[in-house]
Amino acid sequence: MHPLAAAKAHLAKAREFLTAADVELSGELYTAAASSSVLAGINAKDAICLRTVGVTRKADDHAAAINELARSGPVGKSLESTFRRLMEMKTVAQYTHAPTSAADARKALDWATRMVRSASDVVDA
Repeated sequence: MHPLAAAKAHLAKAREFLTAADVELSGELYTAAASSSVLAGINAKDAICLRTVGVTRKADDHAAAINELARSGPVGKSLESTFRRLMEMKTVAQYTHAPTSAADARKALDWATRMVRSASDVVDA
């Protein structure tokens, strides 16, 4: 698949996960909202990297994913700390027994929204 087409596909997934996170947050499903926010952010990262450098790597290593975004250009660099916070939320939301608080779910949704908006700006430009 051409990098632009792949970027658009990842952006569509990012938007879908962002919508799901908003619905989940409204339904007080805080852990699910945080998890969907993380997935929205990951897909936004992939869209940005595909559009700016033509590739993205699937890494289980969160630090590698953060570094990939930071190296993708000015937009990616500006989102580095936002993406880092989302990736820290991933472990809590998806791998531990502890529930996610309403405040943390709202933060995750805010961070994911920032990433998806930036990805939209990059991909749709």
